[in-house]
Amino acid sequence: MFICQELKIIDKNRNITLVNISFKIEDSLALVGESGSGKSLTLKALLGLLPQNLSSNIKTKSDFTPKRGDTLSLVPQNPFTSLSPLTKIKDQFLVSYEKARELIKLVGLEEEHLDRFPPELSGGQLQRVIIAMALALQPKLLLLDEPTTALDPETKEMVINLLLKMKKKFGFLILFVTHDIESASKMCKEIAVIKKGKIVEEGKMEEVLYNPKEKYTKELIESNFAKREWRK
Repeated sequence: MFICQELKIIDKNRNITLVNISFKIEDSLALVGESGSGKSLTLKALLGLLPQNLSSNIKTKSDFTPKRGDTLSLVPQNPFTSLSPLTKIKDQFLVSYEKARELIKLVGLEEEHLDRFPPELSGGQLQRVIIAMALALQPKLLLLDEPTTALDPETKEMVINLLLKMKKKFGFLILFVTHDIESASKMCKEIAVIKKGKIVEEGKMEEVLYNPKEKYTKELIESNFAKREWRK
């Protein structure tokens, strides 16, 4: 379990609080909200990657200390911009070739993909590579930053299923930051809705989707499921 007792982000130049939230991850939590709600800032704060004009105060209680590159690992939004296009895949892993080969096969790719350059792979293949790299760190908490946004529906479904399979195998927790509630509903057991830096609603995924209390949450759900009825 990972408990964030407080996560506060302050703009030092304007002396205003941009994010002030707390949350608990027992298994998998989706942090959802519209653009500018504070989702990405939350991830950057956990990873220690906030710009210099922002400061953060984070208090956590868990079985591990959150640390980027150790207990925390990230699967970013766009796999095309996450890797050096001029460097072979095998040279971008931070583990031995043997370990990289093991991981690349685990995510459904062949060893030969390690000798390719990123532009030679499809979006789905690159996202598999990114997931393999994230798993190489053996994280306790896997942070997902909109990892399905740039993918077509079929590839999106593949990535979700792969992440769930890897979660079952390795037992890490998930924090899925997204505006895509449909994908979040397939990935996570719990949901927290963030608006203007504050969590306005949270609970079990199906309970919130079926019976949202806040107007903001209802609008997010309706915009995500406009083409089909969620209850089907």
